Amino acid sequence: MRKNHQVSFFVIAALAVFIHSAVPTNSCASDADQQIARIQKAYETIRDLKGTFVQKSLIRDLNKTEIYRGRFFIKPPFKMKWEYKGKTAQDLTINNDTVLIYKKGDNQAYKSKFDRQTYGQTPVALLGGFGNVKDEFLVSVKDDTLVLTPKKPMGNITSIRIRTSEEGFPIRYFAIYDSYSNMVEIVLNGVSINTGIKDSVFDLSLPKEVNVFEQ
Repeated sequence: MRKNHQVSFFVIAALAVFIHSAVPTNSCASDADQQIARIQKAYETIRDLKGTFVQKSLIRDLNKTEIYRGRFFIKPPFKMKWEYKGKTAQDLTINNDTVLIYKKGDNQAYKSKFDRQTYGQTPVALLGGFGNVKDEFLVSVKDDTLVLTPKKPMGNITSIRIRTSEEGFPIRYFAIYDSYSNMVEIVLNGVSINTGIKDSVFDLSLPKEVNVFEQ
């Protein structure tokens, strides 16, 4: 997948970490354990969620920062859609075993298979329900931020950082850092839970004139 597609793909990857990652707790649990356990407990009752987001992407080599806005829809465990608005409008969808990036302005789409063999041990692999946060990451707390550092190589990802919320949806911010000093950060807003999102939201059909490239 091309580098510019990976930026938006990592957005889904980061949130996917928490959908099916059980973390045991006990009376001696650290602050990090308690925060992750609280996130997981919140997810136990989630059938679907949606909201808006603001994404800031820092591309170090180009000394450039880009801002994106849009909406997201999630239906655990295997359905996600992120709609990017504006001049760079595109939809990024995961529906069971298929990933589709639809670049509306270019009238092009990129389709690939979603499976563990393709994405290995990257955070997006956890979307399928296998793995445990504490098996995959070293977890620590810095200020008001959870820091997840991969124990094994996960592509170019060096850390994922999450800021939690005490009220409503438990995740309000997350950021992905890579070995090239690039960063993608996402702020979630107006999150609604269990509104009955229809499966048709994640439909992978496209207009006939769109050029689809299989990857």
